[in-house]
Amino acid sequence: MWEIAGRRPLHEVSRELVATAMGREPADVVIRGAHLVNVNTAEIHDGVDVAVRLGRVALVGDASRCVGDGTRIIESGQFYLAPGFIDGHVHVESSMVTVGEFARAVVPCGTTAIFMDPHEIANVLGVEGVRLMLEEGRGLPLKVFATMPSCVPAAPGFEDAGAAIGPDDIREAMTWPGVAGLGEMMNFPGVLAGDEAVHREIEETLKAGKVVTGHYSVPDTGPDLSAYVAAGVASDHESTRPEDALAKLRLGMYAKLREGSAWRDIKATMKSYTETAIDPRHIVLVTDDAHPDTLISLGHVNHVVRRAIEEGVPPVRAIQMATINVAECFRMSQDIGSIAPGRAADILFIRDLADPRPEMVMADGKIAAEGGRMAVDIPAFRYPEAATRSVRLARRLEAGDFRIKAPGGGGGAGRAARVRVIEVIEGSAVTRHVEIDLPVDDAGEVGASREKDVAKVAVIERHRASRSMAVGLVRGFGLADGAVASTVAHDSHNLLVVGMDSRDMAVAANALADAGGGMVAVRGGEVLAILPLPIAGLMSDEPVERVKAGVEDLARAWRMLGCTMASPFMTMALVALPVIPELRITNRGIVDVLRFRFVDLFV
Repeated sequence: MWEIAGRRPLHEVSRELVATAMGREPADVVIRGAHLVNVNTAEIHDGVDVAVRLGRVALVGDASRCVGDGTRIIESGQFYLAPGFIDGHVHVESSMVTVGEFARAVVPCGTTAIFMDPHEIANVLGVEGVRLMLEEGRGLPLKVFATMPSCVPAAPGFEDAGAAIGPDDIREAMTWPGVAGLGEMMNFPGVLAGDEAVHREIEETLKAGKVVTGHYSVPDTGPDLSAYVAAGVASDHESTRPEDALAKLRLGMYAKLREGSAWRDIKATMKSYTETAIDPRHIVLVTDDAHPDTLISLGHVNHVVRRAIEEGVPPVRAIQMATINVAECFRMSQDIGSIAPGRAADILFIRDLADPRPEMVMADGKIAAEGGRMAVDIPAFRYPEAATRSVRLARRLEAGDFRIKAPGGGGGAGRAARVRVIEVIEGSAVTRHVEIDLPVDDAGEVGASREKDVAKVAVIERHRASRSMAVGLVRGFGLADGAVASTVAHDSHNLLVVGMDSRDMAVAANALADAGGGMVAVRGGEVLAILPLPIAGLMSDEPVERVKAGVEDLARAWRMLGCTMASPFMTMALVALPVIPELRITNRGIVDVLRFRFVDLFV
């Protein structure tokens, strides 16, 4: 795994590290007189030196005998030295930038390693998409590890993704450098029911000696949770209540407590520690999803550490949760997670532990960032044409494709039809299944309704130009007119369109097909704002600052259309996810997630 980033494994350099620690060979760098945050013992040691050789720590203590003519000396008496932060669960694609641009954004915040779950790109490009993201991670000042996506597609039989990943793919991927384990096992019903394919994926991971990561999103802490853990699942990031996190910790899991852009759970979940005084060494801090505005305005893992401290966690304990705990979760503590002999010299220079934004970041013994800016170049990486031409439609869409014909013919004379509507809830992944009456017009159609805050919603299969699509109704966005569309539509990432006007819906869909994917807002046949995301329809190769500006343009366009949600495109992206209750829509139809069956739009 270590070789994925071109770094030499410990067994190749241990002899040289010993020679430096013994004073026979000089260190490359000596950091002198620091306040060392020792995450192994939850202590702070004053006046400590750290000697670095070949990108790893050779000695911690008095490094005077490690200094030679070519040794660089860094005086650090005014700084705390902390290990580089590690994100134990993140979807890089949610940042809407590539791995390299993600590194450019997060390394200055102190993140020196990530364990990404690239299941977004896997749903579009399959195992090749995962391989491309790992390949882009080579040579970065950010250590990029991956967990192999376990649920592609997320709901087989209910949607059409761009690829499928099965047990044989998992077995092969476990041999790849950089693959640390199995991605979040969302199909916990399959685990509990003994599903053959699900358990084979887990089996292949465990046979390879790697970690199975979880996704247990129901508030059930009884026997079913024990069964899930018994399958070999080592961690979970879906806790939203303190009792959820505590139950998982008591069963030996690593509880990954989340504070990202969409899900801000630390305030509640950290009470599992602050109100119990349990041993916190199995608590891991993660972001899950970090959008461009969050990365720029708040930071990355350092923000999660700050939030933990704000909720009453002692600073050194909070730093443990983002360093050594993560490394131990993935069985990599011999290489990363602490400032100790033999470990990678990923070191943060921090003035105030309560606000852990580093002034300097060292990665593999080299200064990677200073003053909040990168100090080294990010190598360019070009994605192949297959990755940038992933929006494939059989033909250009027309207004008629979005019309909804009511059963029984024409309307008039106050005729109405009872329909099922997906009701979105701001700030929540859950939707409601509601039934309302809508008028049927003279042409026998049901349309959007400003009065009842109902818009049309459509999902069009965009991976194989199959012509498969479904049209339904959604409530809660507050749109007055126009349409919006996105190819970021979890988890299969088909073309998702929401609108009040069928013509604008067609314009929006076709605009994204022309752009190779992204997000767009349309009114009166004109594009108000568009954010192209040409890599798998999910990511841009532009810097995160430009993507942030594009997201802000989209937010303004949404407001022009009448929506007052803070981040409506985040809520919209989940409308097509048929694994979270209650009602969803995919390219195959409307799904009652509570009963896992298709239902008719008309009651």
